[in-house]
Amino acid sequence: MTSNLHPRSQDSPVPPRSSLRLYVIRHGETEWSLSGRHTGRTDIDLTANGEEAARELGRRLREISFARVVTSPLLRARRTCELAGPAAGFAVEPDLAEWDYGGYEGRTSADILEKRPGWNLFRDGAPDGEAPDQVGARADRLLVRLRALRGNVALFSHGHFGRVLAARWIGLSAARAQHFLLGTASLSVLAYEHELTDRPAIALWNPDAGEPSALTR
Repeated sequence: MTSNLHPRSQDSPVPPRSSLRLYVIRHGETEWSLSGRHTGRTDIDLTANGEEAARELGRRLREISFARVVTSPLLRARRTCELAGPAAGFAVEPDLAEWDYGGYEGRTSADILEKRPGWNLFRDGAPDGEAPDQVGARADRLLVRLRALRGNVALFSHGHFGRVLAARWIGLSAARAQHFLLGTASLSVLAYEHELTDRPAIALWNPDAGEPSALTR
């Protein structure tokens, strides 16, 4: 028995296909990520543990052929890319930079909430920094360019921006990104179901390091 709940009209065009798969990689641990301090545009390097986690990512990525490798200009993302990325080289993409936290740069959520009860970054943004809609617009601008690509593309970026990127990929608002947790040195995959461009999907999200088999088709 066939379902007629969502029939496709005979006149409806078949959506184009795309082999694009975005490998969203958050940078490794830093001293500030370890202590929970908001790290936006402050250029801070990885810890020794962060470097080792980046090298482990490189071992997991070794079997994947990338059409393009792109990184945020910030040091912690670039260093992760250098340690984990393919030897073919990478390009720097300013739109992959982390959320600009403005006056909340370097502060922990607990400290902010003491002075501003109920504050939520994904709803309220940061004073003198970026608002959620601004970060969402930046993600949209980047996705327009990325959707023109094909094959596997590695994106070395950051926690909060990576969450917004995933939300916008599947059509959710930047505010809904609060529901997508993203650990340091994590690797997630955005793709299309059955390669149909009208079906953007999250193929893999924030897996444990012990799940390398989920990274490829």
